[in-house]
Amino acid sequence: MKVPIRHIAGHLVWSTQGSVWSLYRLHPGPDARGQSEETVQGTYVPAAVRDEQLAKITHLVRSLSGAPRLFGLCAQVDPGEIALQMIEDIEPADTAPDDGPHPWVENVEATLDLLDGQEMHRRTLWLAVPLQTETAGLQMSASLGAAWAELSPVLGMRAAPVARREVTSYREQAARVEAALAGGIAFRPARPAEIVWMIQHALHRGLAEPLLAEAETSDLYGGRLRDGVLRSPSYADLGQVRLQEGGIDPELDDVDELKSAGRLTRSGRKAWWRLNTGSPLGRRWLQVESDAGVGYQAQLALAECPPAVSQDAADLFAQLETLDFPVDYTVDLTLVPAEKARDQVRRKKNELIDQADQYDARPTGMPASLSEAARDLGELDARLSRTSVEVEVQSVTVLTVWGPTAAVCDARARALAALLGGADYRAVRPAGLQEALFTLGLPGTVRPGVVREFTQHQVSEDWALGGAFTVGEVGDPNGMFLGLDLDCGTTRPVMINVADAPKVDASASMGIVGDLGAGKSVLQKLIAEAVWARGGCAICIDRTPVREWATFARTAAKGRVQIIDAAKAEVSIDPLRMFHGPEGRHYALSYLTLQLGIGPMSTGGEVLHHAVEQAAASEQPSMHRVLQVLEEMATREAGKRQDAAATLAGLIRVVASNPLARMVFDPTLPPVQLDASSTSDMIVITTAGLKLPPKAAFNNPEVLHQQPLEALIGRAVLYLIAAIARQTAFEDPARFTAVVADELYWLTSSAEGTALVHEILHDGRKHGAGLLAGSHDAEELGPDRGLMAYRALARTADRERARRGLEFVGLDPNDSELLRLVTTGLSPVGRKGREGEFLLTCPRQNTGRVKVSIPRIERITTSITTTPGRRTSAASSGSEPLDGASARTRPKELI
Repeated sequence: MKVPIRHIAGHLVWSTQGSVWSLYRLHPGPDARGQSEETVQGTYVPAAVRDEQLAKITHLVRSLSGAPRLFGLCAQVDPGEIALQMIEDIEPADTAPDDGPHPWVENVEATLDLLDGQEMHRRTLWLAVPLQTETAGLQMSASLGAAWAELSPVLGMRAAPVARREVTSYREQAARVEAALAGGIAFRPARPAEIVWMIQHALHRGLAEPLLAEAETSDLYGGRLRDGVLRSPSYADLGQVRLQEGGIDPELDDVDELKSAGRLTRSGRKAWWRLNTGSPLGRRWLQVESDAGVGYQAQLALAECPPAVSQDAADLFAQLETLDFPVDYTVDLTLVPAEKARDQVRRKKNELIDQADQYDARPTGMPASLSEAARDLGELDARLSRTSVEVEVQSVTVLTVWGPTAAVCDARARALAALLGGADYRAVRPAGLQEALFTLGLPGTVRPGVVREFTQHQVSEDWALGGAFTVGEVGDPNGMFLGLDLDCGTTRPVMINVADAPKVDASASMGIVGDLGAGKSVLQKLIAEAVWARGGCAICIDRTPVREWATFARTAAKGRVQIIDAAKAEVSIDPLRMFHGPEGRHYALSYLTLQLGIGPMSTGGEVLHHAVEQAAASEQPSMHRVLQVLEEMATREAGKRQDAAATLAGLIRVVASNPLARMVFDPTLPPVQLDASSTSDMIVITTAGLKLPPKAAFNNPEVLHQQPLEALIGRAVLYLIAAIARQTAFEDPARFTAVVADELYWLTSSAEGTALVHEILHDGRKHGAGLLAGSHDAEELGPDRGLMAYRALARTADRERARRGLEFVGLDPNDSELLRLVTTGLSPVGRKGREGEFLLTCPRQNTGRVKVSIPRIERITTSITTTPGRRTSAASSGSEPLDGASARTRPKELI
């Protein structure tokens, strides 16, 4: 094969066919060189965002001119790339060898085992713009250079160098192109290694191909200006391949048993009817043989588009992502200005009039197709006349599928044609043009004249509706492996990194909404485990009677967990013993005034303040010492202070004698250690047994004072729990802390819990902290739920709650299709293997459908689920590598 490139200077390509192209990477994303990341859309976008995207693409198309070319290539993803993204920004393990493997290493290895051998890719978009020569000298130089490129290989000489003035001139033209593209979608100039990768990718389809991740950071293949000329390395090795249309596949044809076996038979140079093979018309694929092996590709050309299509169903290129195999596309564009296009429309109208006059003389009359064509031309003329900046897009679209064998390639081509046929698009696989269509997908090539018959005519906005310039993603660029993208037919990993959100000036808080059993707590546990395994801290408030979070923490974070059980009172949460200095006195006084129901500015409040100050100044400060100080004041003081001290001491004795308050007043219990960096990475506070006053009681002080003692103690203890969570979360901004609250309604039913949620949501980002909240209804997340950057919506059968959930994740709550998806399409009850499906929204405002995966790690799988009777069986359903047909669907270990 002849390599179409003779020189590369940055993002400029000198073709062997005499043209010069400027190549750009669209939606570039972040990279090692500090490129800023663009906000990318997900599969599900609000109507306003969709209209904005359409306007940007339409503007981009109208700003172009000539014959640009768009490449939508599926870059192969290696599981090692996912592993590198998972360990990005992770500090090296400082544990001793005897401590076993680092917990995050176990997560990475489990992800590698799951993804090994699966077909993964990521969609990349590239725009090639031909640069027009402005002077006759440059045109002559380009023509001579192209001619010499044809002769130099025969003579054993290198391609002709390019003069500095020519490079400078084309760079100036490229700068004008970039100025015209500004204001549309994000782009950056392509790198030489990426341009070479585009050729390598085209030649290695169906085989193990070079990774784009390596090309993104490579400095190879670029030319340099030396002695006034551009000199480039040799690209001849890229052409060391053999292209054969309709090549014989040993698995389909018994080449070892042919009557005329031999080299001529295998190369296909003998008459096919003399061999035991099928007709070449049935072998409509391209065989590409290289040192890496033999791959098979099929090129389909878009031969017919529907004359009219609704905006919701016009996203042709987005539908390609639903297939269970990757599809590349190349769109060769010819942009015709409105005035010139109108002239062509007028000529076509005149031709229709002539045809109508001819049909009038026939008995059958004029066919209906002429009337439809006249109507379409009239509408096109009207739209071209609407604005002078409108352009007509004449496009040739080539879709490419591939496989390791011809049978797989052929089956995929038929499946693609069937998908397009269902949307009223006709795609053909022309025999004899496979190599010509393949050549169109290489950068720097001129469009072969034989493919002009597949040209489609549309105005810029109609063509933009196809979504060729859009790419959808869900999740974050790195972090924990959460699961798989359900909106992609192939395996596409989804990652989130809540701990990194404060570093990019975003909230790290997450709200999860869904029905009972929809997977909310499992998702929270996975994120909490990933937070501490990656070097952070997790504080979990567990209100469940079965203490599920305590059970999970003991196995998932064994040796690095601290359990605070309010009912068993094994540790002390005495604020004077936990906090030192003004903080301890503040929390102690606030707790006592809340517990005893007295005002801080009353006589009792003054006496209590004095007692707390005196107890805090003693050698062993504690709440028990406060009681002793009050008893001493009751004996030596006089008047109201004596009565107040005696009354307060009596009330505190009543509270202290209750088992629920033992954690506060028992001086023999060891105090909680809040320095998580030295004691534990996961703190679980179980509140089973604590009762709270009803929510209505907080609005009426008289009703509140009449509540049972257990409810009043529970409210005051909850205040201390909130203080522990707040103090630990805000202690070290350099270390991320996640405060986990499952079933948030229990916490927000009190003023103290609501204050904790409010403070974390408002101030958590600057302190390196976030809230992971689960709820059955979006309204239960509180009035500040809009500050949560991460949002997940699970199955919600009730339509009203589903509407509120859709509004929470930023989608249209009145969309009937989305309502059907949330109420019946996410994790249907009783459908095994469908558990753990969510609509996920991340800080980049990309919403997609994901399936959460439980890593096959015994310490996680044995206690993460709460389904009765299945808690210990999760390990047996862990993530096992797939093979065969299962590898082409998706893993079975997802929750």
